[in-house]
Amino acid sequence: MRIAFVSFETVHHRDGEANERLQTTAELLRDADHEVHVLCARWWDGEEPTFERDGITYHGLAPDLTSRRSFSLRLPITLRSLDPAVVHASAEPPTQVQWAGRGSALARAPLVVDWYDDGGSNDWHARRAASRPQRIVTPSQLVRTWVRELGADGDQVEVIPNPIDVDRIRSIDPGEPVDVVYARHLDDDANLESLLLGLAELRSREWSAVVLGDGPERGAYEALAEDLRIDDRVRFAGEVSLEERIATYRSAHVFAQTARRCVYPTELLWALACGCVGIVEYHADSSAHELVERLDRGFRVTSEQQLVDAISAAGGLERRDYDEQFERFDRDAVCDQYLESYREIRDGYELSF
Repeated sequence: MRIAFVSFETVHHRDGEANERLQTTAELLRDADHEVHVLCARWWDGEEPTFERDGITYHGLAPDLTSRRSFSLRLPITLRSLDPAVVHASAEPPTQVQWAGRGSALARAPLVVDWYDDGGSNDWHARRAASRPQRIVTPSQLVRTWVRELGADGDQVEVIPNPIDVDRIRSIDPGEPVDVVYARHLDDDANLESLLLGLAELRSREWSAVVLGDGPERGAYEALAEDLRIDDRVRFAGEVSLEERIATYRSAHVFAQTARRCVYPTELLWALACGCVGIVEYHADSSAHELVERLDRGFRVTSEQQLVDAISAAGGLERRDYDEQFERFDRDAVCDQYLESYREIRDGYELSF
């Protein structure tokens, strides 16, 4: 199957969760032996119109990120020439969905839009983008709700999670034992203070904690840990590789998720698959609670006292370094979800002609 991805900006231009999700999806399909093209702004050296890397062909429809109009105008005719089975476009920015829709119509291929965030947008372009495609895929029920509020037909919105790699988990040995781990970019939404205050309530007990990640609020959080007199038990490890994070998760007992905003809790998912007990503080703009609902080794809390109680209760659960129930989130399983979705909308699309 030939799939054409549409994303003016890619991970090769800028890191970002939406860009990373689209790149991961492209790689999943490539690894399943499908033909993958990415239509984007040029990010490689030279003026060649196409560039192949790691089995994916990139089409530079604009010389750089300042040439959005050039990209939009060239997109429909390029899609028609590629003759893809499916057009899979990023919803960021929403304006590119309109042009991707024109191209998919010319190519007589269904349009799938990957919607990772609402971006705080409720303008005409976002509402138009939500009503145009044959299928919208979101990473969580939270984003599905946001998209439906923009006017999308709920029957056309499908939740497909970010994947993990269970073989990679199995290949990495557990690290040094630790009781509680937290992992996130330490910004205004990290809400690490909630966990630190909860741990301080348990200072009379034996425990250790590690914080993975860096960011502008790290200094403030380190100062708070010192003020709470728990800095000797909370280690701030900074940015570490995925391999190091997996080793930590496999050796940890509890993963705490307290961030105020989280489109999809990828690190929580890795940790749960590594056997951690999951403790999630509920917030309206976070989907993290979706992973621990109806989970025997998961707690959802709404207050500091409930967080303290959950950490205490988690201590009574056995330590694990792998949980096979999360194999349904493995790369192959998630890839199959995309392929099943493509085939379903393609069959319906062909019947409409």
